[in-house]
Amino acid sequence: MDGASENTETLIRQMGEAARAAAAELAFANAERKHAALIAAADAVREGEAAILEANARDLDYAAEKGLSDAMVDRLRLDPDRLRGIIDSLRAIAEQPDPVGRVLAEWDRPTGLHIQQVATPLGVLGVIYESRPNVTADAGALALKSGNAVILRGGSDSIHSSAALHGCMVEGLRAARLPEAAIQIVPTRDRDAVAAMLRAQGLIDVIIPRGGKGLVGLVQREARVPVFAHLEGICHVYADAEADLEKARRVVLNAKTRRTGVCGSAECLLIDRGFRDRHGDVLIRDLLDAGVEVRAAGELAAIKGTIPATAEDFGREFLDSIIAVRLVDGVDEAIGHIRQHGSGHTESILTENDATARRFFDRLDSAILMRNASTQFADGGEFGMGAEIGIATGKMHARGPVGAEQLTSFKYLVTGDGTTRD
Repeated sequence: MDGASENTETLIRQMGEAARAAAAELAFANAERKHAALIAAADAVREGEAAILEANARDLDYAAEKGLSDAMVDRLRLDPDRLRGIIDSLRAIAEQPDPVGRVLAEWDRPTGLHIQQVATPLGVLGVIYESRPNVTADAGALALKSGNAVILRGGSDSIHSSAALHGCMVEGLRAARLPEAAIQIVPTRDRDAVAAMLRAQGLIDVIIPRGGKGLVGLVQREARVPVFAHLEGICHVYADAEADLEKARRVVLNAKTRRTGVCGSAECLLIDRGFRDRHGDVLIRDLLDAGVEVRAAGELAAIKGTIPATAEDFGREFLDSIIAVRLVDGVDEAIGHIRQHGSGHTESILTENDATARRFFDRLDSAILMRNASTQFADGGEFGMGAEIGIATGKMHARGPVGAEQLTSFKYLVTGDGTTRD
């Protein structure tokens, strides 16, 4: 290990030790102090708007020099409306019930023992993310609400914006007399910091990557601590033969075009042959008119303006104004396609047939399944969580949007009265 790597390893170890000390205090911090910290952080973002936007402008200049795509620049950009969204999220998380100390279950045993299962913080979170500076506030707020300390490692593209937002979170901690080390941010673009976090056994309890396939794959391969992650957001929309035309047109267009660079953006449209027989190619025409590049399979490739799809276009996360489209014969073929090509993130069925919708819901096991709704709703804020720290597609612990409740584990509290075991 060279000198620079040793310095980074030392930095992460020091941050981890400080975080563990902070986590021990946060674990019993009362709800009022955590609420006060989040409200003060929201106020700091509001008062610091000009400075945050100036920092973001520096990041946008850096992105332009690097030649980032429009979709990636959109993920990076902050503006007054997005800052208001961050403020609203902080306030919404503040007003949620405290998830720590909830009695999840309790029961009595014939032995005389009374047993409670009680929610408890995970400890220290390590959040590694790319581009989107709002994750700094979302992750910091959700960690604080759930009684966890957090070490944030933002992307090099957003280092100035993330630092400015982190400063607001620290102001909130300071105002509530909570340990400032509860929310820390790695102050370097050095990639060795990621590797050091992944090796931080005993200091970091769980790693949460939030970014593209390359980042998440690296974390899943190299981490020596547990990981909450989704590898990709390959979201499907299936237009069933019995879909309502106007609902389908609205949902498909929104699912693809509202924001193309987010993980809830639709990447594949499956059109039932019965829908096409009734309504023609209206969904594809709407996408083309909106400037979307449509990569069409089979006979759909004959539609003017489309591009013939390749096998690699299905099961691909474009994160851009591109969508793959194919015809299917019925809901079972749509389900089979999603099982083969999906990533377990979010799928939506457009149908007025209750039985078909139930079949879609019963036979798919993605983290989020929707009916007659845009996949862009795959977001913790839209689920009423205030924000999310990511969408988990694994089967262990949390699934779907990871909010404050999902950032807790539990312990058992067992009470006896001089009780002994035979």
